[in-house]
Amino acid sequence: MFKSIYNYFSDIYTAVRSLLTGMKVTGHYVFHPKEIITQQYPENRDELKMFDRFRGEVVMLHDENNEHKCTGCSACDVACPNGTIEIISDWEINEEGKKKKIIDKFVYHLQMCTMCGLCIPACPTDAIVMSEDFEHAVFDRSKLTKVLNKPGSKIMDGIK
Repeated sequence: MFKSIYNYFSDIYTAVRSLLTGMKVTGHYVFHPKEIITQQYPENRDELKMFDRFRGEVVMLHDENNEHKCTGCSACDVACPNGTIEIISDWEINEEGKKKKIIDKFVYHLQMCTMCGLCIPACPTDAIVMSEDFEHAVFDRSKLTKVLNKPGSKIMDGIK
């Protein structure tokens, strides 16, 4: 009987001590703020900088001549765990009379993407990267399906 009363009051003492320790730490940061952590979004869109390791949506890089590095090898499509990437390719006959695979459409289904980033290291030509874009709220889900290669784009010279 005496031991259970002792345990009861011991537990109360431990709980109050723990509560006061937590309140002490919280109170210190209330009166001594070191840095502002809260972001005033969306008012700060212009100066908002995402972290270096942030993974947003997949984008295909194009240069000023509307050329890209994608060969249509489908390595990113195979690496994607849930079928987010769909490459529609075609065959073209080059100057030597050989067939060469070219991409017709590089379709990216953002609504199915888990932002895992497995497609990026799978690409042998570094044609795709993860952007820092995180605003994807839309009213129509069809707007989340994107064609990444720009109209009239072609593969860069020297990429095989």
